[in-house]
Amino acid sequence: MNHLTLPALTTDQMREMDRAMIQDIGITLTQMMDATRAGRHLAALAREKLGGNVEGKRIVVLAGRGNNGGGGLVTARRLTNWGAQVCMVLAASLNEYRDVPAHQLAILQKMGVKIFHVVTLPPADLILDCLIGYGLSGVPQGTIADLIRAANASGTLIISLDTPSGLDTTTGEVSDPCIRANATLTLALPKVGLLTESARAVVGELYVGDISVPTRVYAVMGLQVPNIFAEHEIVHIND
Repeated sequence: MNHLTLPALTTDQMREMDRAMIQDIGITLTQMMDATRAGRHLAALAREKLGGNVEGKRIVVLAGRGNNGGGGLVTARRLTNWGAQVCMVLAASLNEYRDVPAHQLAILQKMGVKIFHVVTLPPADLILDCLIGYGLSGVPQGTIADLIRAANASGTLIISLDTPSGLDTTTGEVSDPCIRANATLTLALPKVGLLTESARAVVGELYVGDISVPTRVYAVMGLQVPNIFAEHEIVHIND
């Protein structure tokens, strides 16, 4: 699909869309992250990029403390169930995770998934970047910056959730450091910054995943959105 046929969202518009879904429609944050939405789609794209079968594949999931990290934690659960050897690498200590991400972490702990807070990444067939979503504020610092640099230096296939960590989703400004993804799965609609010329080198192949945004939400925001998910829940957006 040509991205020119779709409207694109600024960071503020994406925040408003999330607010409307949660407060006006009653779709919870957990539901948006979980099996029928972000976590399911990222897991499915990971499986596709690994040849259609993740059994025995080594997958490292980099998870921040926010909603983007929560989506990565859900993805880790699904991939583990599908037979992948999943290793969670957290951007903060376990006790710093709160709310939905903390709940998802507790599930992974009970499942016996390996969970680390390190900046040296183990060998992997795939890295999933779930460090920072559209809520980027300033240049990545500290552990997150170290993890971004380690992922880029690994030479491993990287898929980013929603946006490469370090990319401004409105302006397209690429921070130093910024994940250089082979593919990016954004959610609901492309973000304006993902479509800029400056972002091209870090976004890789661009996909958009359905998170069940009601047409009413788009209408209230003044957006006319075609029915892009009529045939598939994940749509490839061409350059």
